[in-house]
Amino acid sequence: MSQNPSFLIYSASMIVLCLNVLGLWVYSGVVRNRAQVTPNPEDIRTITKSAQLGSDPPEIQRVLRAHRNAVDNIVPFALLGLLLVLWGASPLVTGILTGVFTAARLGHSLAYLGEKQPWRTISFAVGALDTVVLVVFLAKAMITGA
Repeated sequence: MSQNPSFLIYSASMIVLCLNVLGLWVYSGVVRNRAQVTPNPEDIRTITKSAQLGSDPPEIQRVLRAHRNAVDNIVPFALLGLLLVLWGASPLVTGILTGVFTAARLGHSLAYLGEKQPWRTISFAVGALDTVVLVVFLAKAMITGA
């Protein structure tokens, strides 16, 4: 597989998408630390003495929603993308589908955190449409046996 150009393209996009999810994860901790709020009593002593136990304020909730949205959309695409590569898609098709999705997801994360509309919706729609195109491509390949 390491010599398959489509697999290399897919792998590169998955690395970028994983970095996106990990970045959102780390950023949620940064925002939580800045807000000095934790949902877990045992964490109070590890943050600072001024940390409070409580529910997440809006800025933390926003980051957590962005993170959850990224995971919810990336996981199905990652599985479908792997099927695409295993099915023998060309590097061009793989590059277009994974490139568009990766760019859309990065754009969505930035727009979500930056509270930028309509860009958040546009990037979500582009990523969702790209996933639908991937499903159609795979279904057609399965039906025709190509």
